[in-house]
Amino acid sequence: MSVIVTDAGFTSEDFTAPIVPLDDLANHNGAVDLSNTADPAALGNQLGALQLIRIAFPSFSDGRGFSLAQRLRRMGYTGRLRAHGPLLADQYAMARRSGFDEVEIPEDLAARQPEEQWLFRADWQKHDYQSHLKA
Repeated sequence: MSVIVTDAGFTSEDFTAPIVPLDDLANHNGAVDLSNTADPAALGNQLGALQLIRIAFPSFSDGRGFSLAQRLRRMGYTGRLRAHGPLLADQYAMARRSGFDEVEIPEDLAARQPEEQWLFRADWQKHDYQSHLKA
């Protein structure tokens, strides 16, 4: 099982359609899984029909998914964008700033990094070091 993290804290899964791999895009039913090395151009004309894109983070130290999220948003994707994998609470603000709406983490990680740690970063716009440099 997984835990979904949003600005409101921990929630359970509320997306009920199957999430298919990119190779099965023709049968997407509204949701697709992307690896962190996928080319978003492969989504082609399906981008507008997708309700959810879930991007894999194989480890917390691999940040390619952040760039992929930014690229999808620049391509015009306005649907739900979810990071999936062992991200850390400290990375939540970066995930939100790069375009993710939510993060899906394993239950064991949620136990080690409880909801309070994620909620501390839920005001992700406030935790932007770049805005502090402009002052």
